[in-house]
Amino acid sequence: MKKNASKTKRVFNLIIVDESGSMSIIRKQAFTGMNETLETVRQMQKKFENTEQYVTLVTFDSDKIKWQYDNTPATKTHNLKWNDYDPCGGTPLYDAMGRSISKLNAQVNEDDNVLVTVITDGEENCSEEWTLKMIRTLIEKLKEHNWTFTLIGTSNLDVETMAYNFSIDEHLEFEQDDKGTTEMFARERRSRENYNCCLEDNTEMKKGSFFEEK
Repeated sequence: MKKNASKTKRVFNLIIVDESGSMSIIRKQAFTGMNETLETVRQMQKKFENTEQYVTLVTFDSDKIKWQYDNTPATKTHNLKWNDYDPCGGTPLYDAMGRSISKLNAQVNEDDNVLVTVITDGEENCSEEWTLKMIRTLIEKLKEHNWTFTLIGTSNLDVETMAYNFSIDEHLEFEQDDKGTTEMFARERRSRENYNCCLEDNTEMKKGSFFEEK
């Protein structure tokens, strides 16, 4: 990471979304939720004039890891098209996280703010390059800087244990149905807005409180 000489705060939103076959159950809700999240980031850009918002949106399955957006200014993003998100295949969770986090790490400065959001309905099952130990080591290193990591998983998973194994402090569980997925994305957006308000006010968020509702 490089030193940033600018006084403008830069916020990098890295969103990693499972596109494996089992996500087809909630494809419509996940698709809508991602677009609403993109809109939230654009709204944060408008609301806080001294902040620059960037988006990296990654979707993944065993056939591909897709950079829907790659370190793109929020003002240059637009909603995904329906065919941009088509769940199939397995869940190379470690590879998706490792590649996207390490790539963004090479693009940001040491005093930038990075919010990483991982959304999945399944556990790792087919990564070829990255291991859990490698991911955990990378996350622990970046948490010492201005990186915040969140893990969002379905109720069929032990999300708390998964988060602990990754060394992720902020986690959220949701029901894999229409109502549960819609509510999850709405809560994530509110938490994202609160995160940006804390940055604006120079207020430090308490560890483990990212998803707390006021």
